[in-house]
Amino acid sequence: MTEEKTLPVTEEQNAAPKKESSRKKTLAKVLIGVVAVILVFLITTSVITTVGFNSNLKKIANFEKADSAVLSIDNYDDGCWNIHTDKELKVMQLTDVHLGGGWMSASKDLKALNAVASMIKAENPDLVIVTGDLAYPIYMQAGTTNNKSGSVLFAELMEQLGVYWTMSFGNHDVEANSRYSKDDLLEIYSQYPHCLFQKGPDNIDGRGNQIINIVNKDNIITRSFILLDSHAYAEDHIPVISSSYDNIHPNQIKWYKEVVKQLNEKNEETLSTLNASIATEYANKMPEIKTSLFFHIPLTEYADAWKEYADNEFKDTENVKYYYGTLDEEVCCASADDEMFETILETGSTDSIFCGHDHVNTFSVDYKGVRLTYGMSIDYLAYIGISKDGAQRGCTIITYNPDGTFTCKAENYYQDKYVTYYEKENVEM
Repeated sequence: MTEEKTLPVTEEQNAAPKKESSRKKTLAKVLIGVVAVILVFLITTSVITTVGFNSNLKKIANFEKADSAVLSIDNYDDGCWNIHTDKELKVMQLTDVHLGGGWMSASKDLKALNAVASMIKAENPDLVIVTGDLAYPIYMQAGTTNNKSGSVLFAELMEQLGVYWTMSFGNHDVEANSRYSKDDLLEIYSQYPHCLFQKGPDNIDGRGNQIINIVNKDNIITRSFILLDSHAYAEDHIPVISSSYDNIHPNQIKWYKEVVKQLNEKNEETLSTLNASIATEYANKMPEIKTSLFFHIPLTEYADAWKEYADNEFKDTENVKYYYGTLDEEVCCASADDEMFETILETGSTDSIFCGHDHVNTFSVDYKGVRLTYGMSIDYLAYIGISKDGAQRGCTIITYNPDGTFTCKAENYYQDKYVTYYEKENVEM
């Protein structure tokens, strides 16, 4: 029988298991430490977010109600409203308010709320229309992905001011990483009596495709506002690296065309019930209903119109009539063309379009008989350094007359007539 020999264990071999055990313990400690730091960070920022949000809610409660007229409004269908008046109707367009609702944006959120409240209090609009990006749930700038917080702040402000409002969704209102969907936000907005925002038809793309009519004492529609969801990003969009945007979808364009037809038929039906001389007078003055469109992402025709104007040494052309404002960044329109503008020209109803999206573009031009207007933005948050710039910040005032005509002008926030509740910041103009 061969006797087995046991080789002696060296000190290095004996120490190896101990070193391995030590490394595992060190790694475990590091991981525990990292997790602990993350938990402390999340808890701390969550507390700060809650404190900042509640602080802004309390500040909102200090704003006085506006002196806007009490409107007579009825809902005649899902997403469709009638405003009954024989007087001029004053509409304030706001855009790109960008309320972050997070721990990093609380101070800038208050500045935005302050600006909105002071302009509404001074202008006393009958209706406020927000053309997208009310919320801005980008964590790197807001410190949250909770798009409900910014939405609630604005809704609470408008309820405090006592002014009717509605909106169209922008690309930031419901980001891919947002906690709440469009339907979730619609449910939230439905709890506020002064919010007219509704889901709209289920058989077309988007949410918030809706109609608001101005109706006079003879039940004649003198003007219709059509709001459309211009959606968010195109399929080839790459966040941070490159931006490409969606547009208004074919079934929405078809719906728009049908809506215009139905509104005119409704007026024709009403005219048939009126005195012949009154009906003739209406037919001569307002042969068809004029409509204004409100949505977030500009049509490609915004770029076409400005290029034609600029190429003509910034002088009016056969197609373009300049009213006011500047182009200070590229027109960030849809990456693919659609048939929206062509359909607008075909129907002959829409004489004005109001959009947002490009925060420092402020121009308003007539292009082929359609007024294309950028709303003055509110944004303190999205563009780096924009809180210190003031030339683009404000609102757009649109006055609709009883005969269906309208006037439109941009109002800068830093005018003396806009008296703020909280200190107005110094900016570069």
